[in-house]
Amino acid sequence: MHTGKNLSQCSECQKSFRDKYYLTEHMRIHTGEKPYQCSECQKRFSLKVSLYRHVRFSHKSHLTEFERMHTGKNLSQCSECQKSFRDKSYLTEHMRIHTGEKPYQCPECQKRFSLKASLYRHVLTHSVEKPYQCSECHKNFSEKRDLTVHTRTHTGEKPYQCSECQKRFCKKQSLSLHVLTHTGEKPYQCPECQKRFWTKKNLSQHVLTHTGEKPYQCTDCQKCFTTKTCLTRHRITHTGEKPYQCSECQKCFIDKNTLTHHIRTHTGEKPFQCSECQKCFSVKFRLTEHTRIHTGVKPYQCSECQKRFCKKQSLS
Repeated sequence: MHTGKNLSQCSECQKSFRDKYYLTEHMRIHTGEKPYQCSECQKRFSLKVSLYRHVRFSHKSHLTEFERMHTGKNLSQCSECQKSFRDKSYLTEHMRIHTGEKPYQCPECQKRFSLKASLYRHVLTHSVEKPYQCSECHKNFSEKRDLTVHTRTHTGEKPYQCSECQKRFCKKQSLSLHVLTHTGEKPYQCPECQKRFWTKKNLSQHVLTHTGEKPYQCTDCQKCFTTKTCLTRHRITHTGEKPYQCSECQKCFIDKNTLTHHIRTHTGEKPFQCSECQKCFSVKFRLTEHTRIHTGVKPYQCSECQKRFCKKQSLS
């Protein structure tokens, strides 16, 4: 309608694409075709980008040669983490992860960003204009792609699949984060204590534990929190709202995560297993605590006598 071009439509699921090339890639979801093969371990992939990601994470030493072979260009390499880039401008952007530089500032609230695109998306949050509305729940969005992603919460569609374990996701970003659980890569490092994290967001939250900063304040009682999620959870103590209900016993909970943990008391599911002794746990933090029995790590120290403990409650 806007471009004057006919869309290419998938005969299996009727999804439409602006370009026939994207349709061809999409069809492999239905056909199972995997034309791209890793020369190192012979594993096959449906997308070239999936092959690249595999080589990057599984055969890191072969990455530079792989990229030169496919791009015909010399790569720009990060001096901090040795990650390679096709273009110097991408390297410049990447270096801001290590330097913490945020050259783009919002004129409305002075929040700073490392990428121009991130600033643009943020500025839209100040705009009252949200022209894209969900036909299901009438929630409005400033960008069409945000509406598209939101719609999947109603349809249950999960178009992004992990090539390693076949788990599916509704967001590309969620898939990217999930892939790191297979590779073990934690690209973001705290400059204070060298602890590493999967996401920049987790690193940013962790840094606050060193600075003591609590930027999110409750308007009801003025209590401050390090993360927006903690503030949201706290706000429910004032409203009494418990929007998440168990379909088995009708008990209500303040957040989805707590409901998920509760449901396991009905199903008996214990998805978190210790790699040392195979003992299973229903919640991840119990596994983390248990693992310290094997590693001997005692992260909690008494400020009075310097004795260390593996559990926080033992410190109390």
